[in-house]
Amino acid sequence: MYTLGINAAYHDSAACLVRDGEVLAAAEEERFTRIKHGKRPVPFSAWELPYHAIDYCLAEAGILLRDVDHVAYSLAPHLLPGAQPGQDVVTLPLEPSARRRAAGTASPWDGLFRSYIVNAPRQLADGAPHHLAARFAGARQGHRFHWHFVEHHSAHEASAFLAAPFRRCAVLTMDGRGERTSTSYGVFDGLAYRRLRQVELPHSLGLLYERITRHLGFLHSSDEYKVMALASFGKPAYLLALRELLRADDAGGYRTEARELAPLLGPARQRGAPLEAVHCDIARSLQQVLEETVLRMARWLADASGERQLALAGGVALNCVMNTRLRDHGPFDAVWVQPAAGDAGTALGAALLVDREQGAQPLRRWSMQHAYWGPAYGEDEIRSLLEASGQPFRRMAEPAEEVAELLARGRIVAWFQGRMEFGPRALGARSILASPLDAGMQRRLNLLKDREDFRPVAPVVMEERAGDWFEAGRPGDGSAPFMLFVYRVRPERAARIPAVCHVDGTARVQTIRRKHNPAYYDLLAAFERRTGVPVLVNTSFNIRGEPIVCTPHDALACFWTSPLDALAIGPYLVTKPAAGTAP
Repeated sequence: MYTLGINAAYHDSAACLVRDGEVLAAAEEERFTRIKHGKRPVPFSAWELPYHAIDYCLAEAGILLRDVDHVAYSLAPHLLPGAQPGQDVVTLPLEPSARRRAAGTASPWDGLFRSYIVNAPRQLADGAPHHLAARFAGARQGHRFHWHFVEHHSAHEASAFLAAPFRRCAVLTMDGRGERTSTSYGVFDGLAYRRLRQVELPHSLGLLYERITRHLGFLHSSDEYKVMALASFGKPAYLLALRELLRADDAGGYRTEARELAPLLGPARQRGAPLEAVHCDIARSLQQVLEETVLRMARWLADASGERQLALAGGVALNCVMNTRLRDHGPFDAVWVQPAAGDAGTALGAALLVDREQGAQPLRRWSMQHAYWGPAYGEDEIRSLLEASGQPFRRMAEPAEEVAELLARGRIVAWFQGRMEFGPRALGARSILASPLDAGMQRRLNLLKDREDFRPVAPVVMEERAGDWFEAGRPGDGSAPFMLFVYRVRPERAARIPAVCHVDGTARVQTIRRKHNPAYYDLLAAFERRTGVPVLVNTSFNIRGEPIVCTPHDALACFWTSPLDALAIGPYLVTKPAAGTAP
């Protein structure tokens, strides 16, 4: 039985294909269209389905759309505010955006938004772009798939408890918004999931973080991770003000206040304006009040569920500093975060949930041990493109050894190997790698990627060596394969790997096991043989404003339009004369 999961309503459009309880493929639409986040989360973009990601997932299984049994869409239009049973007509002003509406009133776009979602089954069946039409052919006339609208937070929840490495667990999902919900709490006993509580809009941790992100001059629903990084440079000088905006209750919930920010926090920063101490202090205060609130929520959930393990999802769960506070000071013995925790992951959750409900597999056989669920490209395809490019290249006899030598000599290498990662983090399939030994490497990488200078870069380390270089969070927290927790760099090691030490002495660590990515692991081992350090800098293979590269063509384009020194793509090496290693 094939189940196709789709996220399309808001942002980070994605698709996932599940067969009898096991994931076959998952990818974000942005990787194919090269539009960051797939699209902006506005009502009139809800019609856009992730056709390219769907096409890839079906191709990975060798099937057509008409071979799919179930399609799970991760939003339920009948649960949206204002939805009425039996409604078959919506009205829309000629100029909806010209109408000023009072706070708390319905948006004039709401009817169009619902209409696009309700029509998604027909849009999927016969609305595919011309160049992808073959994969979708015949679905309109004789399709056999059953369509399922899945509540947004049900999809988030399922992406956590049906992918986690736990047999049973408490579940907490936090994001900006679903249909009417922003936060959901529950418990999975190994057979059934039981929801314990929800927080409904307008109260939302994610929307509050978005508001402050805009106030600080960044792009909301995109740059929240920059605010998290900025927080390390500030002091909680605005903590009392932020506590006015976010108030936890005694039953695991919270309320957010829709007050004007300028009287509390001062004037908003304009995009591109200098970052000042006040902006760092606002970010730090926001981060601290978020962590305080989530800790209280987790303590309530631990008591209410009786569980000792926690699975997280939702966009707020991409905040690795908050995750670490929860891991180190929360009530749970182990915390696991689904790596595509944002809205992209609802495609995964919707597919797993409908597969479970419609199939005959009461016990889980699959858990998410790695994130390599995207496309891979064969050696012949890579070689053909390299030959067509007219640029010199060569086939490496020992890729790990040769690339490790470049890294040890201070070169910055783009690493394109195997299946692409699912989720926002580059995890050694589409990565830019560098040596951590040079304190100036962070600045070099931020200049290369045209990133703000306060942004840290992250280390990757062999899992069995992680404890030698980074302080463990707490017993039972396991490995960190998805770069969703921070660890303190061991003081006696910090001077050896200065490039990955953030201003607060922490690092957002990725650990790797050889069975999950042999080429990546072997590269680390080869680098250690040369330097004595089993750690590399790992950042995403892209430049500012661009999604992570997906195809060999994307890789070459990024390589030749940025100051990268070398590109290791499959077994081939491409270098620039300035790197001193021309083929």
